Amino acid sequence: MSDMSFPQGTAASKGPECSFENWWGMSGEWVEAPNERRGGESGVQRIRIGDGTIAYAKRQVGHIYRSLRHPFGRPTALRERDALASIAALGVGVPELLFCEARRDGQGGWRALLVSAELSGYVSLEEWYASGDQARYDQAVRNVFLTQLGAMLARLHKARWQHGCLYDKHVFLRTREVNGQVEFDVALLDLEKCRRRFSSQRAARRDLLQLKRHSSFSHADWQTLVYGYQAVFGKVIKGLQP
Repeated sequence: MSDMSFPQGTAASKGPECSFENWWGMSGEWVEAPNERRGGESGVQRIRIGDGTIAYAKRQVGHIYRSLRHPFGRPTALRERDALASIAALGVGVPELLFCEARRDGQGGWRALLVSAELSGYVSLEEWYASGDQARYDQAVRNVFLTQLGAMLARLHKARWQHGCLYDKHVFLRTREVNGQVEFDVALLDLEKCRRRFSSQRAARRDLLQLKRHSSFSHADWQTLVYGYQAVFGKVIKGLQP
């Protein structure tokens, strides 16, 4: 029995790869080996689909969460699918969702699959700083990115969405030159722990303090990010300043 699949008309709904079993049968290199947690297993493989697109397939067996709405358990892949759709609608960059479906097996357990397209040309914020790539740009150009990142996170939190695992390895950026000017695309990855909070302030504080702890921002860079954030969020978040 199927819980839900991504709406028809998407790239994943066309061609021979449209069925759950066809997607499940595709394999590739494990980029996140299956881990046992939440009463089951979850892992991620890098695959190549028919048109040459590189994608990441999150495979889950019995990997569920429980909530008031789903007291008997629901695959975390479906929660991540819901978050991807809602957060993309806010104008926040996220990977393109190609396919998502969950099915019960013969013993009443779950198999779930979520496939998203590779963020082509992007690097993680962690890698950007560790490699020294950010030093290729003067402070004025870096400020464009930092302000943009802050504004994007503010849109996320104003809608009461909390990422829940906002480390620098989950923030991705891509640089491109347009009419002689450097521009940035920014996206968030790994939305499995995303959830709505009752308060935008609560969502903001948890995520931003987490990002501050798990990043290599200089004092000046962090100040610029906070400035861009608060200009859109409209409120001061306690604890963000040194």
